[in-house]
This record gives sequence, C-alpha cells and structure tokens, in this order.
Amino acid sequence: MITPATLDRVVRAALEEDAPWGDITSTALLPAQAQATADLVAREPGVFSGGEVFAAAFALTDPAVAVDLHAADGDRFEAGDALASVSGPARSILTAERVALNFTQRMSGITTLTAAYADAVAGTGARIADTRKTTPGLREFERHAVVSGGGSNHRRSLSDAVMAKDNHLEVLRQGGRDLATALRDALARLPHTTHVVVEVDRLDQIPAVLDGGADTVLLDNFSLDDLRAAVALIGDRATAEASGGVTLETVRGIAETGVRVISVGALTHSARALDLGLDVRIA
Repeated sequence: MITPATLDRVVRAALEEDAPWGDITSTALLPAQAQATADLVAREPGVFSGGEVFAAAFALTDPAVAVDLHAADGDRFEAGDALASVSGPARSILTAERVALNFTQRMSGITTLTAAYADAVAGTGARIADTRKTTPGLREFERHAVVSGGGSNHRRSLSDAVMAKDNHLEVLRQGGRDLATALRDALARLPHTTHVVVEVDRLDQIPAVLDGGADTVLLDNFSLDDLRAAVALIGDRATAEASGGVTLETVRGIAETGVRVISVGALTHSARALDLGLDVRIA
C-alpha cells in the first residue's frame, strides 16, 4: 500500500523536476481556456499498476483535471485497451502527462513481470518475493507494483528484519566468532517479533544457521540438487528461501524443489517499462 504522504511527496518531486518553472510549451501555444480529453491507451498487453499515482500527477498539477480509471491495479489488459480517461484544462493535462506516464509505465512493467513469475510457479506452494534492489526514492511504488502482480514483499528496509548476508558472515569469520553463538546472542537482544534471515551459499553452513535459531535460511545460487538437499535438511525448523540468478526459465524448477519463497531482484531492477500512451481524443 502506498501511503498518502509518500504519494504526495514523490509525485510532487517528480512534477517539480519536470517543470521547475512551469511548462513553457503549453503556456506559449495553448489558450488558457482550452479544454481537452485524453485516454491512457495500452500499446501492448500487460498487467496494470499505478492508477492512484497516475491520478495524483494530474490532481497535484491542477485539481480541475478529472481522472476516470477504467482498470484497477492487477487487472490484465490487451493492446488498444483504454485504461483511464483524463479531462480538463489542456495546459494542465499536457504538463502532467509525462510524469503520470513515467510512473504508470514503470509500475505496470514491474507488475507484468511479477505476474509472469507468479504464473510460472502456480500450484507449487512457492511465493515470489521482491528485494531491496529498487529505484532510490521509489521503493514504495515498486513494492506496490510487485503485490499488484501477485508477488510478495520482502523486508522494506534495513530496519525491518535481521538479514545476515555473505559480508556479515565474513566479518564474523574474520573476528573468530561462531555463527550459531552470534545469532543466539543477537536474538537475545532483539524483540521477540524480529524475523531473522541468514544467507548461505553452501550446504555445510546450514546446521549452524539452524542451531542459531534463524527463521529463514536464504539459499543463494544453489543448484537444484543442493536446493532439494537443503529443503530436506531444513525441514520445518525454518523457512527455505531461494535466490540468485532466478529467471523465468528456471523459476519453476526452483519452486519444485520445495522452497517456500523465491526472491527475485529482477522484478524491480530489470523490469521493462510498458508502452502506454496518453492520446488526446478528437471530438
């Protein structure tokens, strides 16, 4: 869910970036009284996301602009579908157009890619999750887009969960600290509600992680055979999560090993913006 404060802050910043001293083209060419109606049209099939962000770009530019959304976040669409309509002062519509499209194209691209991953693992019991590999400043929008596509959110920030990765473990190793003991000591200092994830890249690391009381074991770049072995070793003592180089071609096989979560950085760092356009309707 995108909070109202984030919606206002991020969209205002984008509008300020795009028109710091106003839209001189629209102001110079278009009469102040000119009205227009335009449709948000899909140039290709996909899954929609970002409706409230699209609407906010126009509302924050000019409250006189009306936006009518024809698609809800998570709706699938085909090329040629009208996803929203906009009407009101022409100058304001054209001033907000690019910002509104940038957000909606980006978010719909993430949602479409996430839906493809979710479809690929359907029936396996595994869930697709995002990572912190997001565009700086846009994490809340991009996480929303992942959920719109049927995915799940991982931790939102470094403040939300313990997640010990390879560099954390290397620092512990260099300091001569035993991983299981370090985890137990950390858990003793943390609130009981804190979720603890530990990333491993070898099977022989798993027993210490389990002995330390981790809630999730993150299996990074494991082969399918090693994933199956890891799932058997972990059993019901923790959640088995897979990550690392996951693609649409490999994700089904990974899910079928029995892992419960598959985290995919590509959902946000490599999603292609969908081709959506704002077409002024000719009366």
